[in-house]
Amino acid sequence: MKIIVGIKHVPDTEAKVKVASDGSSLDEAAVNKWVISPYDEYALEQALQLRDAAGEGEVVAVCAGPASAQATLRQGLAMGADRGVHVSDDGFGNCDGLTRARALATICEAEGANLVLLGKYGVGTDEGQTAAMLGEVLGWPHAGGVSACRIEGEAFHVERAVEGAVEVQQGTLPAVISCDKGLNEPRYPSLKGIMQAKKKPLETKTPADLGLDMDRPMLVWESMELPPPRESGQMIEGEAGAAAAELVRILHEKEKVL
Repeated sequence: MKIIVGIKHVPDTEAKVKVASDGSSLDEAAVNKWVISPYDEYALEQALQLRDAAGEGEVVAVCAGPASAQATLRQGLAMGADRGVHVSDDGFGNCDGLTRARALATICEAEGANLVLLGKYGVGTDEGQTAAMLGEVLGWPHAGGVSACRIEGEAFHVERAVEGAVEVQQGTLPAVISCDKGLNEPRYPSLKGIMQAKKKPLETKTPADLGLDMDRPMLVWESMELPPPRESGQMIEGEAGAAAAELVRILHEKEKVL
């Protein structure tokens, strides 16, 4: 089985980001650490477990992003992916889900993949559209946000949480599945894995190689801004009864919540 894992190159979720001078993108120079989007780690771990349980197969990590995304791909290789494919273009930082889906679809077709695993959404944009769009572009079944996954021969069995219940879905491969928290516990790269990752194959392609037109996005980010700074808290001093009365007055007259 050949499993493609889509990996998104994102700032560390604890990093303090800044808006670039163009007003519509992040200032990459201000981010000191880039990582695999956390939900994509669940996808990669699931792919590794499926490969190891079968005793054969190949896990290919694919990332569409700027040149710096190669370091993130190496993280995936250190976790255990067999090789990587990097679709290199700065435009992927602000592109829409359909552009990413088309890039992944081209790789999947060229690789002859049996299964594609992605996170349920990429941290940052959070739109959660790429996996469903990829299934549509490829014409494959798609199951989204799964918390349990089993492959038996050419069939897949997955579970996903819905309000107050668990939904069970079944289908046949090839398929696209996006992964949610709780599916597994992603492993940490070992020292051996980190050393091996430096020698694993990592192929670089351009959008032109895939027949993609990056100059005609379906969605354009016109502007980006950070949320306003949170106002400092107000301390209410004095005797407990008087302080409580003052708090109620503020909530009622100023904050309009009572």
